[in-house]
Amino acid sequence: MEYRQLGVSGLQVPVLSFGAGTFGGQGPLFGAWGDTGVQGARRLVDICLEAGVTMFDTADVYSDGASEEVLGAALKGRRDQVLISTKAGLPTGDGPRDAGTSRSRLLSSVDQALRRLDTDHIDLFQLHAYDARTPVEEVLSTLDDLVRAGKIRHLGVSNFSGWQTMKSLAAAERRGRERYVAHQVYYSLIGRDYEWELMPLGLDQGLGAIVWSPLGWGRLTGRIRRGSPLPTGSRLHDTADYGPPVDDEHLYRVVDALEEVAEETGKAVPQVALRWLLQRPTVASVIIGARNEEQLRQNLGAVGWTLTPEQMASLDAASHRPAPYPYFPYERQEGFNRLNPPAV
Repeated sequence: MEYRQLGVSGLQVPVLSFGAGTFGGQGPLFGAWGDTGVQGARRLVDICLEAGVTMFDTADVYSDGASEEVLGAALKGRRDQVLISTKAGLPTGDGPRDAGTSRSRLLSSVDQALRRLDTDHIDLFQLHAYDARTPVEEVLSTLDDLVRAGKIRHLGVSNFSGWQTMKSLAAAERRGRERYVAHQVYYSLIGRDYEWELMPLGLDQGLGAIVWSPLGWGRLTGRIRRGSPLPTGSRLHDTADYGPPVDDEHLYRVVDALEEVAEETGKAVPQVALRWLLQRPTVASVIIGARNEEQLRQNLGAVGWTLTPEQMASLDAASHRPAPYPYFPYERQEGFNRLNPPAV
């Protein structure tokens, strides 16, 4: 397994992480992904550790907290071998203190996560969403206190916009607070919005990308093809409306390109889709999920080989979408590179 430095921190993370969103199986939305219990989770953790996948990602909203509980039980006795990443900030109830990242909410959320995970520290704690009601300085001060108390080792954000991320980083620098080193983002061959603002920001500010839903909400597993109905048993039947949207023709165009590269490389379609991400700028780790051993072992096959420049270019071309404003004027300028601007 390859390891990469997470942003400007000294933390080394595996290029593949395991997402425990399928653990637990409780709740209407975040419980619909799977129902893996402790015994099944232990087996998946075994396979991950054998392959060098040592970081496990979860959140308080996954299965109403049951994901953290199952993960904690599955890791019992081997906590020193792994990194635990969790998140808080999304609503966990209907009360006024059940959402956001106020000081009281963060302090309570971290203590509850530590209890559910059965650990004394969280290696990477991420804000699951930006809270516009709480001053950035309050958020940063609280997180800084939690780091100094030893409850959290490193900080990150998830699903922040460019301005929200930059505002937070600037405030941390101004106040001398612990800064964010990671941004957990949606990024896939059928969802490349990350590249336009957040990727250049990550390069400039030293934020490592941790990618969620790298297979486009299950659309790049190789089971969805042009002219074929959605397979029976696919979780997309229940969760498609909650995931990032994509029009059918664009999806089929990307899948056609993936199948061509898969045939050239002798790899499976999802392995090619994951490998493409691992060769993109700023990507520190890609979160893979699995409801069973077969899915996990297939996803693990994304490491140990590389796509050629020609294959990367083919996938880039098939997945290209017009640039949004204010970037589209620059896209038309010959020689313009938004990731490496020319020196002036």
